[in-house]
Amino acid sequence: MKRSFRSFAAPLALVLALLAGPAPAQQGLPAPQAVVAVPDPGLARPALWKVADADTTIYLFGTIHLLPKGVQWFDGKLASAFAEAGELVTEIPEVVQSEQQAVVMKRAMLPKGQQLRAMLTLKERTKYDATMKQFGLPVTAFDRYKPWYAAVVLATMPLQLKGYDLESGAEATLAEHNKAKGHPRIGLETLDYQLSLFDAFPRKVQKTYLFEVIEALPSLDKDVGEMVSAWQRGDAAKLADLMNAEEDDPAMIEALLINRNKAWARWIRTRLDRPGTVFVAVGAGHLGGKGSVQDQLAKAGVQSARLQ
Repeated sequence: MKRSFRSFAAPLALVLALLAGPAPAQQGLPAPQAVVAVPDPGLARPALWKVADADTTIYLFGTIHLLPKGVQWFDGKLASAFAEAGELVTEIPEVVQSEQQAVVMKRAMLPKGQQLRAMLTLKERTKYDATMKQFGLPVTAFDRYKPWYAAVVLATMPLQLKGYDLESGAEATLAEHNKAKGHPRIGLETLDYQLSLFDAFPRKVQKTYLFEVIEALPSLDKDVGEMVSAWQRGDAAKLADLMNAEEDDPAMIEALLINRNKAWARWIRTRLDRPGTVFVAVGAGHLGGKGSVQDQLAKAGVQSARLQ
């Protein structure tokens, strides 16, 4: 799992839910540093595709959930496509905070009597504790949580400290515009389903994932910066390579990427049977590279056209 910290923690919509209501370990996190410099902020042209038949149009847009302030992307062909759509489809629907917290408690909490740090060897605990102290967090902050949850939250912390936030993210922007239009928003999945994907991995895999994140933290903001740059340029192939190309755990690839792409492609194919215009926005890693949603659609005889 060489890049699971980048491939699957950053793009999954569960990050939105985990950050919408701060986790206990995030309380008291230091204030963000200076906002990240955005390369060519006025020239962002993220990729956009269209799938259509005689009476149905479905736009496909790949999102980045956390973005630095100042990225200007909602204009041109993309804004026109969104304005045309009568429905917004995202990975998960809008979820109220009380429901988010209930799902996190159900999926992320360890059984009574178990503690995260007690699962670690002395060497692992030393490394883990040093990481927690680096962020000014109590070493016991995640003790009641499963390793996958600690990994996902830790992966977001350097980004938040560098000025990346949810309000600047693509989903937040789309949700705001959609509310202004008064149009419906639905989800391809539920929050519980997304968290269950991580929860289903064996404890050993979760621990490996956690320490991959810890190893990656020093360069995480640089790595994500490369992704944001590729996204701004609309370089779907480069973005997919940065996110997915070196992931080498077949089970994780199947569960978190390929199987979901197949399911979403089936949804799109079925949605073509009903008239209307739909704007589908999912993590950008799902719309590039081998096994992408477009690949799955092509296998089913449904073609997609690049618009931007």
